[in-house]
Amino acid sequence: MKPGPLKALGDVIQFAYFPTDFDATMRYWIETIGVGPFFVLNDVRLDDMKYKGQPTDAVFTMALGYWGDIQIELIKTDSDAPSLYAGDYAVRDRLHHICIFVEDMKATRTACAQAGAEVIVEGKVGADGEVIYVDPGQGPGHIIEFLQPVSGSQALFQMMKEAARNWDGTDPIRVLQ
Repeated sequence: MKPGPLKALGDVIQFAYFPTDFDATMRYWIETIGVGPFFVLNDVRLDDMKYKGQPTDAVFTMALGYWGDIQIELIKTDSDAPSLYAGDYAVRDRLHHICIFVEDMKATRTACAQAGAEVIVEGKVGADGEVIYVDPGQGPGHIIEFLQPVSGSQALFQMMKEAARNWDGTDPIRVLQ
């Protein structure tokens, strides 16, 4: 059997969770699993964000940590605006979505369309980044995020990875401005 068209887009780099208790879940990942430090970004907003084709101004908080080369993302909503974290797609306390970094969003959208994957969320990330979240046909809990990172974010992610490799357990939660 030939691999599907989404496989060619890249490797999974992130597991994302939408926990009922954000702080307790972060403590679990830090104290039980040993992932850390987590870097917290507050008031995250995507430019030109759309949810199911309609503009939305959803706001959320995310915490990012690394477990080896895999990024762990924890998400908390900060608004009631329509988003992937409300309604049918608000899968809690288990894997919410995975993320794949891509270099060419146009090719990514074409591959998703060929696979029959529905774009649920889309938006701009900074000056030159873009993100789409797609449902490849299995519904909530099976979402794939495709992220074309904004310039400079690779260095930020590398800094987080290095912090995790050399982490001694101190300063487990770090807020980024």
